[in-house]
Amino acid sequence: MTPSTLFRLALGVGAGTLLLLVLSAGALGIVGEGGRVDRVYVTVPAVALVGAALARLRPGAMAVVMGAAALTQAVVTATVLLADLHRTAGGNLPDLLLVNAMFVALLGVSGWLFHRAAAARSLRPAHP
Repeated sequence: MTPSTLFRLALGVGAGTLLLLVLSAGALGIVGEGGRVDRVYVTVPAVALVGAALARLRPGAMAVVMGAAALTQAVVTATVLLADLHRTAGGNLPDLLLVNAMFVALLGVSGWLFHRAAAARSLRPAHP
C-alpha cells in the first residue's frame, strides 16, 4: 500500500473509532445504562483531537497520538473499575471490559497504521 493509502486508512479507523465511542457513551451508555459516569469517556476524543492539532496530522506523530488515546481509554476504564462506578451505574463487568478492549484495540490499529504510513513515507526515494 502507498503511504497516502495507509494514512487515509489510519485516519478513517481513528475517526470512526472516536465517533463510535462518542455515540456509544452518549446514546447507549458504556457503563450500565449511561448517564453521568459515561461522561469521563469524553477525555479520549479530547486527547486525540488536541494531539492531532499539535501533531499537525503528520503520520509519525499521529501514531503517538493514537497510542496516547488508547492509553487514555485504558486508564479511564481502570478508573471506572477501581472507583467501583460500574456497580453503581448498573454495569456488567464482562461487557465493560470487552467494549473498552475493543476501543483500545481499534485505537491501537489506527496508531499502527499511522506508524506504517510514516515508515513507508520515509522509505520512498526522493525525487531529483
